[in-house]
This record gives sequence, C-alpha cells and structure tokens, in this order.
Amino acid sequence: MPVYKNEKNGTWYAMVRYKDWTGAHKQKCQRGFATRREALEWEAQFKLQKTADIDMTLEAFYELYEQDVRPRLKENTWMTKQVIIEKKILPYLGKRKLSEITAKDVIDWQNAMMKLKKPNGEPLSQCYLKTIHAELSALFNHAAKYYELHINPARNAGCMGQEENKEMSFWTKEEYLKFAEAIMDRPISYYAFEILYWCGIREGELLALTPLDFNFEKATLRINKSYQRLHGKDVITTPKTKKSNRVIKMPKFLCEEMKDCLKMFYDIQPTDRIFQSLSKHVLSTEMERGCKVAGIKKIRIHDLRHSHVSFLINKGFTALEIGNRVGHESEKITYRYAHLFPNKQDEMADFLDNERGIDANDDKEGKQDVS
Repeated sequence: MPVYKNEKNGTWYAMVRYKDWTGAHKQKCQRGFATRREALEWEAQFKLQKTADIDMTLEAFYELYEQDVRPRLKENTWMTKQVIIEKKILPYLGKRKLSEITAKDVIDWQNAMMKLKKPNGEPLSQCYLKTIHAELSALFNHAAKYYELHINPARNAGCMGQEENKEMSFWTKEEYLKFAEAIMDRPISYYAFEILYWCGIREGELLALTPLDFNFEKATLRINKSYQRLHGKDVITTPKTKKSNRVIKMPKFLCEEMKDCLKMFYDIQPTDRIFQSLSKHVLSTEMERGCKVAGIKKIRIHDLRHSHVSFLINKGFTALEIGNRVGHESEKITYRYAHLFPNKQDEMADFLDNERGIDANDDKEGKQDVS
C-alpha cells in the first residue's frame, strides 16, 4: 500500500490492509512520520509481522512477543521484562533483522552491557547481567518455537554474569520475641509481624489477607492471593507460584491473637483486606523502628520468611514438610537452606563403618565354616 503526506502538518502516514487471525479484513493506519522513508519502513515491518516473517527487525518482533506473552504473565512480571528489553536490548539490537543477528552480535552486545555503569559509577551486578541475557535468550526462544527462527544466537554465544549467593539473614526465636515486644505499642503492626514470623508467608500474601481466609475452628490460614501496588492502584493477583496456593495450620496462640485483631475493626467485611492500613514501605519503617528499640540487627521483611524456615529446620522438620507450609518445592528448600540442615556426614560414616564390620565378620565366619 502507498504512504501519504498530511498536507496540514507535513508529516507522513501509512495505511495497510490485512487479514487478522480469524480471516477478517482489517485496516491499520499509523501517523506522525517525519519522512516518507520512515513511513515506508514502518509499512514493510508491519507486513512482515503479519506474515510472521523472521526478516522483520527485533524491534518489530518485540511487538509480537508482547502480544503473545503479556496476557499470560502477571503485570509486575511483564513490567520487569519490559524495562529490560526496552532499555537494555532494543537500543542495541532493535534495528537488526531477527534472522541476521548472530552469536558474534550477541557477544558484542554482552561486551557493551558489561561496560555499562550504574549512576554511582559501579558496573552492573553479575546477577543483573545474567538476567538481561536471559531476557534476550527468551526473545529468541520464542521466535524459534513459534516463528521458525532456526537458531538461538544468545544460546550459542553463551551466558554472561552469574547468580550471586547473597548471605541469608534471619532472626532466632529470641531475637524475634524482643522485636515483637518492641512493636506492641502499634497493634496492627504487631499482628502483621506475628503472621509473617510464625507462618512464614510472603509480604504480598500478608497484605492480601481477608477475614474469610481464617478458619478459627480448624486453626487454619488460607493463602490463595497476593497484593501488589501497580500503576498507583491496589491489585490482587494469584500467588507467586501454583505451590503457593496452600492452607497453613496456625498455632493456637496465633488464632487467639488474630481473633483479637479482627475485633479492632468496627465494620470489617469478610472480603476486606485486614492490613489495608499497612504497605510495604510502612512495614519496612516499622521493622526499622522495632529493631532500634529492641537493639537487634535489622533484616529485610522477606528475611522473616527465612527465619521461619530456619526455625523449623532447627526443630527437625523435613524439607518436604517445610516446603508444603511455605509454598516451596522441597528441592528448593533443600538447595537454599542446605547449610542449615544438620550435618549427617559423621552419622553416615559411622553407619558405613558398622555395615562394613558386619560384612567382614560374615566373611570370617564363612571361611571358618568351610575349614
């Protein structure tokens, strides 16, 4: 289709007719191009998109990728991907044809990423470099799986960066009890931290809780949603993973405390958020205040979850039992908290010594019988 000039303001626009996925005839108009060449380039890329031709640019393919992938992800997950792709990938490779990007191009891009600096002058972290490479590889994987791209050049180029093993912080039970006493002057904060520590739930799961999630007769707490603040609005989503949908058995003292908590509200409805007066920022501020008053080390809100897990490990519960409670696969519990589980190496060696001794005695007795 030809492109046209808007005589009123001197800009160019393109009109394209095409069939959508249902076979219906559609028309697309894109305005505001400064030159005729820009309008023609847009028209060419749009046609390539509609025919799923891998000769389209990576920038054009990203639009298809967004249409395919975004509806299947949580909004906050997509926002993370979007920032990385639009800030770290498209400015470097966006104008290149999808089919012509090579492993060497990816290596050159990696080198450019490794030279970037944060506002404070520090290089990008190894973990972040690994993350942005994974997003580029995800783009190519999608093109290979659904648009017949023959190879993933990001995979051939090899990864950059590496996962950082951050030191895991947690409180002992004694430290938490000091903290809890220090924040009792603000009951709503106290009850929130009690649930975080004694149930090991995530911050977003806490902020999404409603009275309907508590069953005091069975002493259980249902986790089936999470709270997010996105684009200035309160958003309730599904939990982080399928495993995160769970029912937690509460200790009796926590049941009594939460009954008292709900009595604080004059007219709370079954589906109202209990902790809507709190936010992640407020919880962090309360954490800092409580640590200062109690005279204990400051940890992150999420570290209360680590504290719960480490406490249960110390009391002898298995990775499977703990994983079911906190919404993790047992393999992940074993991997992340391996250093906290009791060391069984000596016990294993003693067992093997004993077994070998039994076998040796059997051999001796056998030889005596033969003679």
